[in-house]
Amino acid sequence: MTLLTMRQVRKTYSTGVVSVEALRGIDMDVERGDYLAIMGPSGSGKSTLMHIIGCLDVPSDGSYELDGVDVSAMDERQLAEVRNRKIGFVFQQFNLLSALTALRNVELPLLYAGMKRSERRERALAALERVGLADRVEHRPGELSGGQQQRVSMARALVTDPALILADEPTGALDSVSTNDILDLFQELNEAGRTIVVITHEDEVSKRAKHVVHLYDGQFREAGSTAAPVLVGAAS
Repeated sequence: MTLLTMRQVRKTYSTGVVSVEALRGIDMDVERGDYLAIMGPSGSGKSTLMHIIGCLDVPSDGSYELDGVDVSAMDERQLAEVRNRKIGFVFQQFNLLSALTALRNVELPLLYAGMKRSERRERALAALERVGLADRVEHRPGELSGGQQQRVSMARALVTDPALILADEPTGALDSVSTNDILDLFQELNEAGRTIVVITHEDEVSKRAKHVVHLYDGQFREAGSTAAPVLVGAAS
């Protein structure tokens, strides 16, 4: 069953009289349970595509449907609701609040959703246990290693039981040992049925995915090819 569908998605940025087309007709299907890596050089449109997939921005043209909901023309309030309910984010720099414990950081999406404190705590504890940090729940980010901080951010991504886990360069700030640990955890989550899309420029990260696609000049193409764009799907 398809979780994410894009058809002819374009994104154009205008500055005065200059317009830059960051995405030029993206077609993409991601099936439930897939694990997709999106690769591309600097300036290829990866960040723009990540923002649209993550409902942080909307296309200039084209359609985007996530988990049965057309998000192409939503306003900011609607996009925020979709982000909180359907997407779990994992970022390169962790984006944890330094003054809060691991438990409180993981609880935040549930707090924004208005969940009762007792249920928030129960779900956050379960998420931290899932990523192997049951013994670090009262530690603040500054008391954790980089790999442990990324595990906290993964627990935060999981706690809302999202339809999609979206990771942006998730190992970019980690050493090789922590990188391997995080990639093992992504693989475990995918094997348990989680749908994962990773934006990366690292071969080590992309090799763990089920499918890999390459973005060049705002279009999907085969690596090293100048041929016409390809349709990206679970069978790619």
